[in-house]
Amino acid sequence: MPSSTHDPRARRYMHCLPFGAQPASATSAQQQTRFRFWAPSCHAVQIVFDDASEAVEMTPAGNGWFEAQAPCGAGALYRYRLDGGQTVPDPASRYQPQGVHGPSEVIDPRSYAWRHAQWQGRPWEETVLYELHVGALGGYRGVEKRLPALAELGVTAIELMPLNDYPGERGWGYDVILPYAPHAAYGTPDELKALVDTAHGLGLQMFVDVVYNHFGPDGNWLPHYAKPFFREGVRTPWGDALDFDRFEVRDFFCDNALYWLTEYRFDGLRIDAAHAIGNEPWLRELADQVHARVENGRHVHLVLENEHNAANLLETHFDAQWNDDAHHAIHVLLTGESEGYYRAFTDEPIRKLARALVEGFVYQGEPSPVHDGRPRGEPSGHLPPTSFVLFLQNHDQIGNRAFGDRLRALCDDDDALRAATALLLLSPQIPLLFMDEEHGSKQPFQFFTDYTGDLADAVREGRRREFAAFGAFSDPARRAQIPDPNDPRTFAASSPPASEPASEPERSERLEWMHFYKSALTVRTRLLAPRLRHASADHATVLVDDAGRDTAALIARWKLADGETLSIALNLGRDDVSLPQQPDGTVVFETPPRARDRIDAQVLPRYACVAWMTGDVQGYANHYARQHPSSEEPGP
Repeated sequence: MPSSTHDPRARRYMHCLPFGAQPASATSAQQQTRFRFWAPSCHAVQIVFDDASEAVEMTPAGNGWFEAQAPCGAGALYRYRLDGGQTVPDPASRYQPQGVHGPSEVIDPRSYAWRHAQWQGRPWEETVLYELHVGALGGYRGVEKRLPALAELGVTAIELMPLNDYPGERGWGYDVILPYAPHAAYGTPDELKALVDTAHGLGLQMFVDVVYNHFGPDGNWLPHYAKPFFREGVRTPWGDALDFDRFEVRDFFCDNALYWLTEYRFDGLRIDAAHAIGNEPWLRELADQVHARVENGRHVHLVLENEHNAANLLETHFDAQWNDDAHHAIHVLLTGESEGYYRAFTDEPIRKLARALVEGFVYQGEPSPVHDGRPRGEPSGHLPPTSFVLFLQNHDQIGNRAFGDRLRALCDDDDALRAATALLLLSPQIPLLFMDEEHGSKQPFQFFTDYTGDLADAVREGRRREFAAFGAFSDPARRAQIPDPNDPRTFAASSPPASEPASEPERSERLEWMHFYKSALTVRTRLLAPRLRHASADHATVLVDDAGRDTAALIARWKLADGETLSIALNLGRDDVSLPQQPDGTVVFETPPRARDRIDAQVLPRYACVAWMTGDVQGYANHYARQHPSSEEPGP
């Protein structure tokens, strides 16, 4: 809820949590904070403070809840003492200045005055996502410095990997321990708010990745005082399953989503591994809560990662899902890889890509060879293309590789990668880039953690064992070369440089890639995005050679909102391919340069991507330019 304390002209936001530490308005000279804590496995709870002030007894309030009001305010450091023994941090802590094993800090969210409180977000169809790791870019302040360049590139939304507090200083953030506490190593809560505020001032949406399917292995005290939080005897790949049939669990995570969207003013959430939550009714409840309780007029978006390809969740409740199927098909075409989950896409990958472009999911109920032949997915062809987030790279697809290889290091030819990138940026599906991709980066992004002792050993050796089934790592000596996630050098090797390279050839190469991305995104911004609402897929055709065999080329078509057509011809093969006919319309983008000259002769060159639009393209571009005088001319 907005608050106008302190400066009456400023907007200050606080999500009133029904648990945790909630600063109260002082009615006298002494500050007061209300504490509420769910500990159904305990008989007695006290609040203990690091300043050695007297402990405060919490009053049982029924159903496992304990409550108290204490004479303290913002800055107070506290823990809960369980049954006179163990002390633990607040599971709803807003900040852990000394990490997950330290005390929680009382935070007054109203201390930050928002400069761009009038920001209402952007429609989903305008979204171009850019995923990044905050720590690898120097914390909140480091990311903030990069925002103007990303806005100029044509990105419209920044997606932060998880911010919730986890053990140590370095990590991906998916081993969540305290989901309400932004990770202290990245900066303070006010610095995070300043990052979001600055982004809004530049017209950028802000998304954050949230993890609601498990807790990490180090620092999670919930089983000691709230055993019913977990489903007895049910395990996930990451630990004990959470019991989303309990309303306390449901409320805990619903409020977490609302907390990020209201108190921190994020514009959207990406829900990690939604399939591991195992409770579709709760996912719908979460979406309903968000849509009902966020202020009217705001554009707020919810995106899923969901191995189950549950199209029904995209019909009414969620904006989109990460399209792993499309990624896997493109990756196989670019690299020829066939192990792991790529095994399900090695058979007719170009036909699988064609289906993904016009229907969304490749697996829509068919048996999947990497799921023991079980059916996977639901029919998705009725959904609009904007229901799917398309990407060539993300933290998973790079970092889950043994050495964190970028796609450019795996692809035989830069021209092939540029063709796939043009498809990514100009398809009506929502594009997602991974940090520094726009510079043609070959720098790895490796899996890194900051564990110590036996857990560090288990993580290192466990990761190496995971790759034993892959041909390249059958030799134990080769597996031993896989980087140690806990070595600080692994994190350093994964962090993009803070400044431009000293070498002129390197600077020139980075600039060339950036110009390519910017040119395609200019076309998307001016010609495609304004016509994506209510767009629909038409069809895709796989091109064949003279013997009638599939090539690595296709033509896909979509109907735009104004009735015009977008066509994209893609060839990821090493050979030129004959075109049965040239698509109608005006060429709006091409790679390699002058590919249209070959198209006129009904030949689609090797490693090419060409996009056409029907209608008055120049008139539409001129209209957009009048509405947005600072925009650039479209085209490469």
